[in-house]
Amino acid sequence: MIPLVLASELTKRVVVTLGGEAVAQIRDTVFDARAGRVTGFTLSGRGLLAGPLKESLPFSGVHAIGPSAVMIPSEASLEERELAVGADGSGHGQVIGAPVLTDQGTEIGTVLDVVIETGVGGRVVGFEIATDETMDRRRRKAFIPRGETLAVSGRALVVPAHARHFLADDLPSFGAQVEAFRAHTAQQYPGSPATEAGGPA
Repeated sequence: MIPLVLASELTKRVVVTLGGEAVAQIRDTVFDARAGRVTGFTLSGRGLLAGPLKESLPFSGVHAIGPSAVMIPSEASLEERELAVGADGSGHGQVIGAPVLTDQGTEIGTVLDVVIETGVGGRVVGFEIATDETMDRRRRKAFIPRGETLAVSGRALVVPAHARHFLADDLPSFGAQVEAFRAHTAQQYPGSPATEAGGPA
């Protein structure tokens, strides 16, 4: 099963070295929308009055993302903030609230959060959305696979139309739906970048 976490759940999670030293806490998750991968995290100091740090944590410097802490080999894993954030400073917050459209032009909901695979790749595998009443009269929260999104911006998020058949009601069951979505995509669309080994899903 794919280990998944919501980007919002990482906010304020403590960053700890393998030597046991707490060096910071997560402020924001930053990702490359086109590649569909987390590039790193902006950081803040620990404590109620602590502000943002000049250093950031690139995803390549993460040893493990656990339920209580983000583990790093040492404080040397931290880099200048711009290296993780990138020149445009784009983070996951830009997609929150964006409408979700299928590639056939149907609006199906609004983005609430970003779902991240916690392995070494840091892939964005899907989104938590508030479904539109045209898709679900109950207007519920649901999780939808990312696929090869055609756009991720403050304007719109575009997902494959068949992704609607792989919705999950909660994060624990979403991993199985992501795997089923990948298998279906591989069968129906051979050679799709979403299904190639190591490619974004």
